[in-house]
Amino acid sequence: MTFDKPRLVIAALRGGAGKTVVSLGLAASWRLRHGLRIVPFKKGPDYIDAGWLGLASRHPCYNLDPFLMKPEEMICSFVQRSSIGDGSLIEGNRGLYDGVDTRGSFSTAELAKLLRAPVILVLDATKVTRTAAAMVLGCRHLDPDVNIAGVVLNQVAGKRHEQVLRGAIEEYCGIPVMGVLPKDKNGFFPERHLGLVPPQESLDSQEAVSYAASQVGDCLDLHALWEMAKTAGPMGLPADFACSSKTHKAKEAVRVGILRDAAFQFYYPENLEALRENGAALEEISSFDDRPLPPVDALYIGGGFPETHLEILANNRVFRESLKQAIDAGLPVYGECGGLMFLCRGIRHDGNFFPMVGVFPYEVIMGPRPQGHGYTIFECIAENPYFAKGTSLKGHEFHYSRVVGADESSSFIFKVKKGYGIVAGWDGLCYKRVLASYSHIHAVGNDGWAEAIVRAALQYKGEKFGGVLDRRTDPESGLSEACKYSTGF
Repeated sequence: MTFDKPRLVIAALRGGAGKTVVSLGLAASWRLRHGLRIVPFKKGPDYIDAGWLGLASRHPCYNLDPFLMKPEEMICSFVQRSSIGDGSLIEGNRGLYDGVDTRGSFSTAELAKLLRAPVILVLDATKVTRTAAAMVLGCRHLDPDVNIAGVVLNQVAGKRHEQVLRGAIEEYCGIPVMGVLPKDKNGFFPERHLGLVPPQESLDSQEAVSYAASQVGDCLDLHALWEMAKTAGPMGLPADFACSSKTHKAKEAVRVGILRDAAFQFYYPENLEALRENGAALEEISSFDDRPLPPVDALYIGGGFPETHLEILANNRVFRESLKQAIDAGLPVYGECGGLMFLCRGIRHDGNFFPMVGVFPYEVIMGPRPQGHGYTIFECIAENPYFAKGTSLKGHEFHYSRVVGADESSSFIFKVKKGYGIVAGWDGLCYKRVLASYSHIHAVGNDGWAEAIVRAALQYKGEKFGGVLDRRTDPESGLSEACKYSTGF
């Protein structure tokens, strides 16, 4: 079996060079001007760039991460999801060869080779002319197996600047310049921390996408880029490797709530799809709505920026108290990063305290610098409602907050082998059927995550009708159906 649909990787020499604007502008332009159905992908664990790409493509943007996923898992996910479109656009992260070590392991270049996709290199031309050719030439020769098929020049000062750049690159590198973007002074894409502000928080996200589509559509050769995408090599799939959904349908449907609003917005589409494949009907719930938590069998609280909406969250006492009551009655809740923060006693920011749900007896304090940033590897060391002891998991963390009051004597669920966690080396707080940590998990690289949530939802649903919260261990899974939080409860 082979896969040969058009695909293109957008890479750069460094982060912040403009590849996201080029990627979403190209995706939107191909859709609007050529009527193409583009399936977007983002290399790495990023949610925000993926959100913008999804908005531009009018299609969910999926993640491909060589650290979090095995090669065969990425190939399967890519083939499954690309097959419904006319072609795929993959945005890289950081510089083309940047990885976790000196060999560039898990880099955009390695992903491009795995997908047999041509690479378009976005080059920020600020204060550089002929030296740009040396940079492109270095990228070409560092790994000849990477197919650098074209260059897009960004932040070009004028015609003379363009002529020198284009002439030097095409003469010395033998690589065509596919377009030139002028210096951008519109500021449609404001940044926060290490990346763009999420589209959910942008007041003019549609205008920003339209602007990018106009710039890219007018300044880049869309037809030539599509023809280049069609040169992607056929991907051979192992004969014994079936790219079919790994479904474990529940015997009966369960309703899983997704807390989704401007404060909680970081959800991988693959995670939500995995929940559906395992029998969950998903219901989006806003923490901003001044009403009690609707009836659900489990709740998933992803990450986001709760710190930018603290007054709204703190003032919505009805929702917070109804969630706490449901948790005390045994509702399964899985929280990640922002979800962990929301489940704590409160968040302190700029000298003010904002009460949250209060499941965990700790305060969260916002800081000026990242407290944890990067990939994580952790092992489950204690009973909890979702993972068997000894289970190894991979994820990533990026948080400016820290949990105050927790220390190594607290009953943590995870021993962190790579990363930071809640305190150095430890992560994961558990109360009854609630499990929350700073690490974000991707379902593609952590098989069984969605099944575990659906299983907990089924147990809770059965108990609602049976009227008993069973605290015995499930003999088939070896998982504790409910865990007591040992410090403060």
